[in-house]
Amino acid sequence: MDAVSPLAIVQAPPRHIAIIMDGNGRWAKARGLPRTVGHRHGVDAVRRTVKAAVANGIRYLTLYGFSSENWNRPPAEVRELMELLRHYLRSEIAELHEQGVRLRFIGDRSRLPADIIAQIDHAERHTAGNNVITLVIALSYGSRDEILGAARRMATRIARGDLDPDAIGQEEFSRHLLTSDIPDPDLVIRTSGEQRLSNFLLWQSAYAELVFTKCLWPDFDADTLQDAVSEYCQRERRYGAVG
Repeated sequence: MDAVSPLAIVQAPPRHIAIIMDGNGRWAKARGLPRTVGHRHGVDAVRRTVKAAVANGIRYLTLYGFSSENWNRPPAEVRELMELLRHYLRSEIAELHEQGVRLRFIGDRSRLPADIIAQIDHAERHTAGNNVITLVIALSYGSRDEILGAARRMATRIARGDLDPDAIGQEEFSRHLLTSDIPDPDLVIRTSGEQRLSNFLLWQSAYAELVFTKCLWPDFDADTLQDAVSEYCQRERRYGAVG
């Protein structure tokens, strides 16, 4: 993806970027290292990406940190990932707060260890008033589960008589999703060369532009982000209409 001149830009920069962070294991394997080392270097990439997003005026950044399917990984790897999450929450919140980052977490918290849930709650409360950028971290998250949960919540309201089923449209449905206070992503990036959404923001990404990069997540940096944004800015978003 080459940088473009201003004359080539047909689309304003994205307000919301969502990233599927993929390739930690392959990055480590290519260097003859354990997968856990790749995950640790992936945390460094998160730090770089948040700073780059702030510097570029991105208002919302969503990172796919741990999917509902990731619980099926070897127990030792899951424990390492949880420990990395603990370390990130302990070590980064103060700096993120100073940068004006508002933290949001989406996913099934009930499967997370109790101490991590407490740290997540604290991080959200502590940064709630910040407005430079909203950093959304998807943990124990699966989009199909999210959509099913929204349907169940609406069904409960209908049974109570609080919601008229004939009044349900796309906006009403979106209000029952975990991202009800977050705009849909304009750009979804996936690293490592894979080209699929992997159960990530399926409803929200209906009209998002997709950029797939061969860069493995631990190598992701400000230049990689800028390349993806530059490609996005060359595209014409028509939402089904004629350009």
